[in-house]
Amino acid sequence: MSILKWPVAFPDRIQLYSLATPNGQKVSIALEELELPYEAHRVDIMAGDQFTDEYRAISPNSKIPAIIDPAGPHGRALVLMESAAILLYLSEKTGKLLPQGPEKYSYLQWLFFQVGHIGAMFGQFGHFYRYANDKCDHPYPLQRYQTETQRLLGVLEARLKDSEYIGGPLYSIVDISIFPWVDCLGTFYQARDILQLQNFPKVQAWLDRCKARPSYERGSRVCS
Repeated sequence: MSILKWPVAFPDRIQLYSLATPNGQKVSIALEELELPYEAHRVDIMAGDQFTDEYRAISPNSKIPAIIDPAGPHGRALVLMESAAILLYLSEKTGKLLPQGPEKYSYLQWLFFQVGHIGAMFGQFGHFYRYANDKCDHPYPLQRYQTETQRLLGVLEARLKDSEYIGGPLYSIVDISIFPWVDCLGTFYQARDILQLQNFPKVQAWLDRCKARPSYERGSRVCS
């Protein structure tokens, strides 16, 4: 598949279409962790790149990230959107970053926890806290998403009392799916004080472990 806006220099590599947001960082960090060859293309969501017909051809929901793997299943090219689906695919392609036995499902429940809760709620909190402060003078939206973000951080804190990583004892795509969102709260959203992030020390220690991996340093800057 050829996309004229983003010319391909290395057609044998995975093509990544992304931006260095929490959702975008997940896939670039995973690609670095897995040491898979890829070519990155920056999708400028502020300029509306995601709404072009070219981008919708690979991501019908107009969201980042998306990939094209020329060496997909059965040797056929695979076009894939949605970060969790991409992470799961990359894990299964390589046999890494997810246990392959029965314990796999214990990890997957936390991956879907991220999909249904962390991304949605943290994103809404960030919207009303950082972007919509001057557009919405009613306190309810911010209070709702602030309370839910703190509750979800509490869920992570409790989980990390029993496990070194979110899915279990192994660093996995579950951690990669969650920690860019947690990092964003204190860095990009600058919400450390309002969320009282100091009340979640195990979450902070886990975040530090994740960010200490070389794949974070490389992958977090891709498409910035």
